[in-house]
Amino acid sequence: MSAAPTPSVKTFDYIIAGGGSAGCVLANRLSDNPNNRVLLLEAGQNDNWIWFHIPAGYLFAIGNKRADWCFQTTPQEGLNNRVIAYPRGRVLGGSSAINGMIYMRGQAQDYDNWRQLGLNGWGWDDVLPVFKKHEDHFLGASDMHGAGGEWRVEAPRISWQVLDRYREAAAQYGIAKIDDFNLGDNAGSSYFQVNQRRGLRWSAAKGFLKPVMHRPNLRVEMGCLVDKVVITDGVATGVEWLQNDERHHASAAREVVLTAGAVGSVQILMRSGIGDAKELSKLGIAPKINLPGVGHNLQDHLQLRLIYKVKGIKTLNETYRNIFKRALMGVNYVVARRGPLTMAPSQLGMFARSGADVDRADLQFHVQPLSLGKFGEALHPFRALTASVCNLRPESRGQITIANADPISAPVIAPNYLSAPRDRTIAARAMRMARAIVKGQALAPFEPEEFLPGPFVDDTDAALIKAAGDIGTTIFHPVGTAKMGLPSDPMAVVDDQCRVFGLSGLRVADASVMPFIISGNTNSPTLMIAEKVAGLICQK
Repeated sequence: MSAAPTPSVKTFDYIIAGGGSAGCVLANRLSDNPNNRVLLLEAGQNDNWIWFHIPAGYLFAIGNKRADWCFQTTPQEGLNNRVIAYPRGRVLGGSSAINGMIYMRGQAQDYDNWRQLGLNGWGWDDVLPVFKKHEDHFLGASDMHGAGGEWRVEAPRISWQVLDRYREAAAQYGIAKIDDFNLGDNAGSSYFQVNQRRGLRWSAAKGFLKPVMHRPNLRVEMGCLVDKVVITDGVATGVEWLQNDERHHASAAREVVLTAGAVGSVQILMRSGIGDAKELSKLGIAPKINLPGVGHNLQDHLQLRLIYKVKGIKTLNETYRNIFKRALMGVNYVVARRGPLTMAPSQLGMFARSGADVDRADLQFHVQPLSLGKFGEALHPFRALTASVCNLRPESRGQITIANADPISAPVIAPNYLSAPRDRTIAARAMRMARAIVKGQALAPFEPEEFLPGPFVDDTDAALIKAAGDIGTTIFHPVGTAKMGLPSDPMAVVDDQCRVFGLSGLRVADASVMPFIISGNTNSPTLMIAEKVAGLICQK
């Protein structure tokens, strides 16, 4: 699909490589000026599949090549040498079309820490207005929330008694109930606010891109696998991509902006000759800009999914496995846009400190009234709840690189989960906390029985760390692989305006620029980054 003057146009002011969350924001903002000619390139196709729009469709989208790149990691020593799936959205709207729809900003201290690194303009007081600018919050405008923007935020449209009781058990443990995770300090328990509109998923494509695709100065091309940035005399002058088995090229008169995410942007940089010069030479790629940090500093939230069988209380497992009840779910959704089909993957959230030596919440729980082995598999044949817990600020650092110069080749993803001793300590603490909450009086009538990792796993550090390696998996938050930093930082890739060091006309504006991972879900912070970078570009 194209929204353009003519397909023959080969020169644009701005070329945006990646039509995911960040790319949709950039396309909207840069094309708002009718004098800007903007080209957006997306490797996936249009979001014209029903499961992109029904919230529960993530169960069918993740692991499906129509929606997901279906990447895998290398064998991970910290996960007992397991290889795990590493989902990334491959569709207009990117991962916002298949993710958990959770609206989360993180903690104020996350951004203040960025500012303390010397990154001007990235403190909490700086970014809060950026979040608010595109927010359309169901409670309306306030000091902390925006209204009327493109990014819709709503309350969940279904409730579960089993989650209410789990929240009560957490309160008995000492985790206070709060109303809103997005005020700067998310410690406590609440129900996640979601990026939906009246029971439908609200992706970045729906919010930012689709309403402006009619603009004559915006061209959107799909099925375009960006290979490399063209560099001429130290300036990014264009982009090369593959589309329908043919190689294409377009020139950028002003800037190229990479928005292909923490996995995709790294691959484009490396194939363009931007990265560790020695490593690129080994791959047969002529180095153009020596930036050793490209692909390094990978951070992700490792989720530890504890599953508990329960009795005498409703969960989605038995509802979904009953054909009659499943039909009623469909009717309820079609008629009222309510019921289980409106569910995000997680409904109840909690943030807590793992120990007295931690100054702010470093654990996040995603609690679900269901259980399954992994996405794409059937729900278990028993009543159950899942309490996933993750370390919000892992010290382990991984790497993403390319196997060769062929853009078709899959990336080499090595998150190095649990490689840092501190992360193993936090994993053991997290699992103990999850177990302690389930023993609370509020859940006692339902006789919770640990199914995963299982009652045979004792409470010693060694046993829990081994179990974490057995059950741990990504919660889909890779960041940091094109780190924002000062020129004095040898591992920094971009400056505080997200301009790639060492050349002109190239920026990275997605989750890869985060120097440290956010203490929460990363999609909305990625939109904030794109919004901020768009503002910086438009101020020029």
